[in-house]
Amino acid sequence: MFILFFFIAVWYLSLFSQTFFHHRYASHGAFKMSKGWERFFFIFTYITQGSHYMSPRAYAIMHRLHHAYTDTEQDPHSPAFSRNIFSMMWRTKKFYTNIYKGKMVVEEKFLKNLPDWPAFDRWANSTLSRVLWGLLYISLFVIFATSPWVYLLLPVILTMGAFHGAVINWFAHKYGYKNFILKNTSENLFAIDILMLGESYHNNHHKRPSSINFGFRWHEIDPVYPIILLLNWLHVIRIPKLIPVSNQ
Repeated sequence: MFILFFFIAVWYLSLFSQTFFHHRYASHGAFKMSKGWERFFFIFTYITQGSHYMSPRAYAIMHRLHHAYTDTEQDPHSPAFSRNIFSMMWRTKKFYTNIYKGKMVVEEKFLKNLPDWPAFDRWANSTLSRVLWGLLYISLFVIFATSPWVYLLLPVILTMGAFHGAVINWFAHKYGYKNFILKNTSENLFAIDILMLGESYHNNHHKRPSSINFGFRWHEIDPVYPIILLLNWLHVIRIPKLIPVSNQ
C-alpha cells in the first residue's frame, strides 16, 4: 500500500512541477517570480522529479520549438515522425539532450527570459544524481513492496517525466476534441485530465499558450489554476494581467 501511495505522490508532485514551473513559467512566462522563488522552485522540482529531473531552461527551449514547429520535423515530439509512442519518447530525449548540452543551434528568439541555474542543473542532470535517486527508489521498493508485481511501477517512477510528456504529446495530437480550429493537430483529452492536472487540454493551450488557466469550457477544470491564483495572492508569483476569458 505504501508503494502505491508513493507512486501517486510522485506522479502528481512531479507533474505539478512540470506544468507549473517548466511549462507555464519557464516556457511561456505566464507569471513572474523573484530570483529567490525561482531558485526555490528549482529545488522543489528537483526533489519532486528526482531521477527524471529536467532542466527548466532546456525544457522551455524544447517546448517553445514545439509551439513554433508543431507537426513538422522540427517539432521535438510530434507523433507524425515516430513509429510508436516509445520511439517518440526517445526522439524527444535526443532533442532535450542536444539542447541541454549545447549541441543544437537554437535561434535567439527561443532563448529569451529563461530560468537558468547552471551549477544546479549540472548536478541535477548528472548521472550520479540520477543513480542516487534510483537507489533510493529501489530501496523503498525492497523495504515496502508486498508483491513482485509492484516492481512494475519502478521503471515508470524512474522515468516518469517522459511518461507525462508522452501521454500528451502522443495522444493529444491523435485523439480527443477541439474547442478551436487551429493549423495543427492538437486535441483536448477531457476524460483523462484527472491524471494530468490541466495538461490534457492541449488544444486550448495551443490557442492560448500563455494563459494561466488551461481550461476553457465550464467543465474543463484546471486544478493548477486556483493554485496559481493563491500563489499570486500570497505574492509568491506575480500574474502580469488577469484577462477575463470569454466563451464567444
